[in-house]
Amino acid sequence: MAIFNKIQIVLGFLSLLHAAYSAAQHRAYLRITEQEFTQLPIDIIFQAIASLIYIIYNILQVVGDFKEIRAAVDLQAKSWETLANIPSFYTFNHRGKALSPVYEQPDPEQYDRAYTTEPYLD
Repeated sequence: MAIFNKIQIVLGFLSLLHAAYSAAQHRAYLRITEQEFTQLPIDIIFQAIASLIYIIYNILQVVGDFKEIRAAVDLQAKSWETLANIPSFYTFNHRGKALSPVYEQPDPEQYDRAYTTEPYLD
Protein backbone atom coordinates (compact mmCIF):
# COMPACT_ATOMS: atom_id res chain seq x y z
CA MET A 1 0.00 0.00 0.00
CA ALA A 2 2.89 2.37 0.75
CA ILE A 3 4.29 1.96 -2.77
CA PHE A 4 0.91 2.95 -4.20
CA ASN A 5 0.88 6.12 -2.11
CA LYS A 6 4.44 6.92 -3.13
CA ILE A 7 3.43 6.68 -6.76
CA GLN A 8 0.49 8.94 -5.99
CA ILE A 9 2.89 11.48 -4.43
CA VAL A 10 4.95 11.48 -7.64
CA LEU A 11 1.78 12.00 -9.68
CA GLY A 12 0.77 14.85 -7.39
CA PHE A 13 4.14 16.54 -7.86
CA LEU A 14 3.86 16.08 -11.62
CA SER A 15 0.44 17.72 -11.53
CA LEU A 16 1.82 20.58 -9.44
CA LEU A 17 4.71 20.95 -11.89
CA HIS A 18 2.19 21.07 -14.74
CA ALA A 19 0.26 23.80 -12.96
CA ALA A 20 3.47 25.81 -12.52
CA TYR A 21 4.36 25.32 -16.19
CA SER A 22 0.86 26.40 -17.22
CA ALA A 23 1.17 29.53 -15.09
CA ALA A 24 4.51 30.39 -16.69
CA GLN A 25 3.07 29.73 -20.14
CA HIS A 26 0.10 31.97 -19.37
CA ARG A 27 2.43 34.77 -18.30
CA ALA A 28 4.46 34.37 -21.50
CA TYR A 29 1.24 34.50 -23.55
CA LEU A 30 0.23 37.74 -21.80
CA ARG A 31 3.64 39.28 -22.55
CA ILE A 32 3.42 38.33 -26.22
CA THR A 33 -0.07 39.75 -26.60
CA GLU A 34 0.93 42.78 -24.50
CA GLN A 35 -1.92 42.30 -22.05
CA GLU A 36 -1.73 43.24 -18.40
CA PHE A 37 -1.51 40.44 -15.87
CA THR A 38 -4.42 40.52 -13.44
CA GLN A 39 -4.66 36.95 -12.17
CA LEU A 40 -4.11 33.37 -13.19
CA PRO A 41 -6.97 31.49 -14.82
CA ILE A 42 -9.15 29.61 -12.35
CA ASP A 43 -8.27 26.19 -13.83
CA ILE A 44 -4.57 26.68 -13.06
CA ILE A 45 -5.35 27.84 -9.52
CA PHE A 46 -7.68 24.89 -8.98
CA GLN A 47 -5.09 22.42 -10.33
CA ALA A 48 -2.37 23.80 -8.04
CA ILE A 49 -4.57 23.68 -4.92
CA ALA A 50 -5.92 20.22 -5.76
CA SER A 51 -2.38 18.95 -6.37
CA LEU A 52 -1.18 20.29 -3.01
CA ILE A 53 -4.08 18.67 -1.16
CA TYR A 54 -3.45 15.41 -3.02
CA ILE A 55 0.26 15.49 -2.15
CA ILE A 56 -0.39 16.29 1.52
CA TYR A 57 -2.92 13.47 1.85
CA ASN A 58 -0.60 10.88 0.32
CA ILE A 59 2.39 12.02 2.35
CA LEU A 60 0.32 11.56 5.50
CA GLN A 61 -0.53 8.04 4.34
CA VAL A 62 3.13 7.17 3.74
CA VAL A 63 4.45 8.64 7.00
CA GLY A 64 2.16 6.60 9.24
CA ASP A 65 1.01 7.23 12.78
CA PHE A 66 1.94 10.40 14.58
CA LYS A 67 3.21 10.50 18.13
CA GLU A 68 1.11 12.20 20.77
CA ILE A 69 2.14 15.76 21.56
CA ARG A 70 1.11 15.54 25.19
CA ALA A 71 4.05 14.56 27.40
CA ALA A 72 1.76 12.85 29.90
CA VAL A 73 1.12 10.01 27.44
CA ASP A 74 4.82 9.12 27.31
CA LEU A 75 5.41 9.63 31.01
CA GLN A 76 2.54 7.44 32.27
CA ALA A 77 4.60 4.26 32.08
CA LYS A 78 7.56 5.73 34.01
CA SER A 79 7.91 5.76 37.77
CA TRP A 80 8.99 8.76 39.86
CA GLU A 81 12.41 7.18 40.38
CA THR A 82 13.15 6.97 36.69
CA LEU A 83 11.87 10.49 36.03
CA ALA A 84 14.39 12.00 38.46
CA ASN A 85 17.24 9.85 37.12
CA ILE A 86 18.95 12.14 34.62
CA PRO A 87 22.66 11.26 34.47
CA SER A 88 23.59 14.34 32.45
CA PHE A 89 22.70 16.49 35.48
CA TYR A 90 24.92 14.60 37.92
CA THR A 91 27.65 16.82 39.37
CA PHE A 92 30.41 15.21 41.38
CA ASN A 93 32.99 17.99 41.41
CA HIS A 94 31.44 21.16 42.79
CA ARG A 95 32.38 23.97 45.21
CA GLY A 96 30.22 22.57 48.01
CA LYS A 97 33.14 20.35 49.05
CA ALA A 98 35.46 23.33 49.48
CA LEU A 99 32.90 25.28 51.51
CA SER A 100 32.38 22.44 53.98
CA PRO A 101 34.21 22.88 57.35
CA VAL A 102 35.08 19.16 57.46
CA TYR A 103 36.41 18.97 53.91
CA GLU A 104 39.96 17.71 53.50
CA GLN A 105 41.93 18.13 50.30
CA PRO A 106 42.57 14.68 48.75
CA ASP A 107 46.13 13.44 48.61
CA PRO A 108 47.26 13.41 44.95
CA GLU A 109 49.73 10.62 45.60
CA GLN A 110 46.87 8.36 46.56
CA TYR A 111 45.64 8.56 42.98
CA ASP A 112 49.11 8.02 41.49
CA ARG A 113 49.49 4.56 43.05
CA ALA A 114 48.32 2.85 39.90
CA TYR A 115 51.42 4.10 38.11
CA THR A 116 53.94 2.95 40.70
CA THR A 117 55.57 -0.44 41.04
CA GLU A 118 54.42 -0.89 44.63
CA PRO A 119 51.70 -3.46 45.18
CA TYR A 120 48.76 -1.61 46.60
CA LEU A 121 46.38 -4.56 46.84
CA ASP A 122 47.60 -6.94 49.49
